[in-house]
Amino acid sequence: MTDKSKRVPSSRISRLAHLGGLASKVASNVVLSGAKQVLSGQSVSKKELLLQPKNVHAVADKLAHLRGAAMKLGQLVSMDAGDLLPKELAILLEKLRADAQPMPHKQLVQLLKQHWGPNWLDKFSHLELRSFARASIGQVHEATTESGEKLALKIQYPGVANSIDSDVDNVAMLIKMSGLIPKQVVIDPLIEEAKQQLLVETDYFAEGQRLQEFKEGLKNYPAYRVPNFYPQYSTGSILAMEYVVGKELTCYDSASQTQRDKIATDLIRLFFIEMFELGAIQSDPNLANYLYDDKMQQVVLLDFGASRTINMSLAQGYWSLLRAGQTYDKDAMTDAIYEIGYFSDDIDDAYRDIVLELFFMATEPLRAKQPFDFSASDIAARIRDKGMDLSTRERQWHTPPVDALFIHRKLAGLYLIAARLRAKVEVSDLFSQFIKPTGQGAE
Repeated sequence: MTDKSKRVPSSRISRLAHLGGLASKVASNVVLSGAKQVLSGQSVSKKELLLQPKNVHAVADKLAHLRGAAMKLGQLVSMDAGDLLPKELAILLEKLRADAQPMPHKQLVQLLKQHWGPNWLDKFSHLELRSFARASIGQVHEATTESGEKLALKIQYPGVANSIDSDVDNVAMLIKMSGLIPKQVVIDPLIEEAKQQLLVETDYFAEGQRLQEFKEGLKNYPAYRVPNFYPQYSTGSILAMEYVVGKELTCYDSASQTQRDKIATDLIRLFFIEMFELGAIQSDPNLANYLYDDKMQQVVLLDFGASRTINMSLAQGYWSLLRAGQTYDKDAMTDAIYEIGYFSDDIDDAYRDIVLELFFMATEPLRAKQPFDFSASDIAARIRDKGMDLSTRERQWHTPPVDALFIHRKLAGLYLIAARLRAKVEVSDLFSQFIKPTGQGAE
């Protein structure tokens, strides 16, 4: 990780210029490399030319510089596509998941004056100008109030909210050019939803309110800790919350089996609590969004920007779907998939059967007669392969409800975390603790 700072381009024109320059650089590399390969008698592939290492480096470096929606979309591609991506691209995009380049101190201070006024430092006995965490939309700083309370301040990069449309459109264009997504897969509605979700994530005051809602909703579950929200120090672009100590989940790769099982169990239980009691999920299962407090044996929840409200009918549909998967009832599972809105009435039978098989695979942990061993399962690879089969059926391709996609992303991400932790989880027992929602907590 480098601490070298770069000023964040904040105007639409400057951000467009950066992406335009990137496109020109990539195109130039393609032409030069293509010409060299033709002259040397080698066969030329557009995809290979676009994904040559120097182009991938250029894209990754530029997204890390721009931060914001451009970097966020790059992260989503690298996380959700997994090993569908060429190895070189996956490795280089990996760095986008962890850290952006920090803002220079001068730009940071300008932001603090803009949001808190010229006497901004009077609010604190200390504010550390060096960030201790950085991501796509903001960076996090440690601060201490005059009364001695220790805070974590998430400060948004300038220009992020205003550049979402142009950033997403430009990065989507690069993704389409790369040939990574089958042509028949209609991603435009999903791109528009990504813009809306990113716009929600840039409202830090709204995120603070979500934080309060989750804290209240989880108050009877001691396995989870949600930091306190400090609205008096927060704005739309600054989120002030309690500084909470804990270890990153990656620190538990070598922990005892019991410890790893507990963390994964708590995370999957949380998914059921969110779906069937709270009526809201934090839809980004990024490892960086969690810490673990060894002393208190608690999962610490850090980021609520990607939270989505789940309506009652959708929650009921998913409870029925999971229950049907648990009991091997494929007819009931089909009914639940229709209830969720995944199928239209004129859906092709072959397409419906593939989707049904996908859901049956995804509910496999619910049918295990013993703790499900995520490390020994190839469930993720099988779901991926079946999904690719689905994406090739151009005429039947059907865009599912957008909320369903976020739910699937959350569950798939939890499966990946459980696999990384080599955890064994009694998923069936966990789900059996929750009844079908009937009107409270999921409106």
